[in-house]
Amino acid sequence: MAAAAPPPPPTAAPEPNMVPPLTSPIGHPIFSRIRLATPSDVPFIHKLIHQMAVFERLTHLFSATESGLTSTLFTSRPFQSFTVFLLEVSRSPFPTTITSPSPDFTPFLKTHNLDLPIEDPESYNFSPDMLNDVVVAGFVLFFPNYSSFLSKPGFYIEDIFVREPYRRKGFGSMLLTAVTKQAVKMGYGRVEWVVLDWNVNAIKFYEQMGAQILQEWRVCRLTGDALEAFDQVNI
Repeated sequence: MAAAAPPPPPTAAPEPNMVPPLTSPIGHPIFSRIRLATPSDVPFIHKLIHQMAVFERLTHLFSATESGLTSTLFTSRPFQSFTVFLLEVSRSPFPTTITSPSPDFTPFLKTHNLDLPIEDPESYNFSPDMLNDVVVAGFVLFFPNYSSFLSKPGFYIEDIFVREPYRRKGFGSMLLTAVTKQAVKMGYGRVEWVVLDWNVNAIKFYEQMGAQILQEWRVCRLTGDALEAFDQVNI
């Protein structure tokens, strides 16, 4: 019997395609923008402050109104008095050609590639324009102060807040960085704020950002009736 023919040589394995198809989505990108707030943003600022009061367990101290915010927040040029940065997010890229509403500040734009989409059940309450998908996700309110030790002005951050669906994704770091970069740009000497002692996550976050937590200082405050009583005091 004739010997069987040898088997054919094995076919070379195809080279793996390491480049995903162009049609394959990579994660869940979300686009963010930090811009100067304007008077038309007051309804969102008011809602953000109320949510912050709920988070900090201080709703009993909350008495802000939209009319009060409108009449006090936008009385001076940005950075000369009270200033608000708004954090906005969108599933579509923000345009880069729109002129900034103020020559004092150019908005920051950033793209975030997330593993999972963000679910925001309150997005309809924080949308400046119902015709697009831009949503207000947070804010920071700050104003100038002064350090006699440094003989330089600085910024004091009164409020910094990111809404719950957008936390732990780098947005708080963006807001804080925007304020500190502006301080450096203006030659200021420091940026300060306070944090509640029970808010361990915030304390760790600020320390990771390089902030020094001053344990020896306590906030002193006169407000309400105690403040008004000084109108009757003779100097």
